[in-house]
Amino acid sequence: MFHQVPLLLAQASADQDAGVKSVAQLSARLAYATMCATLAWGVLIATGWAHKITGTQGLRNTHMVLATLAIAFGSLHAFCFTMLKTIDFGLLKVLVPFVNGGQLRHALGIVGLELMIAIAFTVGLRKKALYRKWLRFHQMAYVAVTITIIHSWFGAIANGNLAILWLAGLTILIPTATIAIARFLPPEILMRLGMMEPEPGFEPEPTGGGNAMDVSVDNHRCHRYGVCQAEAPEVFQLIDDNRLTYERRPSPELYAKTRTAARSCPMRAIELRERVR
Repeated sequence: MFHQVPLLLAQASADQDAGVKSVAQLSARLAYATMCATLAWGVLIATGWAHKITGTQGLRNTHMVLATLAIAFGSLHAFCFTMLKTIDFGLLKVLVPFVNGGQLRHALGIVGLELMIAIAFTVGLRKKALYRKWLRFHQMAYVAVTITIIHSWFGAIANGNLAILWLAGLTILIPTATIAIARFLPPEILMRLGMMEPEPGFEPEPTGGGNAMDVSVDNHRCHRYGVCQAEAPEVFQLIDDNRLTYERRPSPELYAKTRTAARSCPMRAIELRERVR
């Protein structure tokens, strides 16, 4: 009877690992889905497309909830590896890339998750740090999502789950990538695609003569999110006391950026008017 004890312990460890791996797989898939949703919804809010689709202005809380879920599921996925009995995957190996001969696909997941956590912790520093530096770091979320998606696909290949990720993962990834790419397209291309409506009275590429542009900001509606500064820093700037300053009559070469900033304002506080030179 005693000689069967090691076999029973090995079987128990294998059964535990099977359960842990199931939780790890489920949490990884939920993290993948919520991560893509977070990126897509963040772009929709930053560009103003979410307001156009839903007609609702206060949508940033949804973005924060999705980001929190993505980080929570990703952290659960990582923590599961420390509970494996038959595989040596300690906490140090989960936290530090390439430690003890770690693999590239694991390192990508570690870096992606840790970068997302760092970005989440700095969200509250937006008003305390220099905005442009904060924004540049916050935009590292694009990098974090990209390398984490690569980690997911490499993991699916290694574990024989490529068929599942190919069907479900690609279905989620394609619209996410499309929205993210559209985020950086020039306004003229977005107008041709029907994703952006031109301001009345303006041509997509205004010239130096004819009509010009006046800019005004409704201070009661403006919440100082700084999205306009990110899109057109030559026109809009948040100064040290969190007041917004802006060029009331931008030069023609800045019209496209100014339109993008007005379109991106989540509170729709920027108004553009046509004037005759």
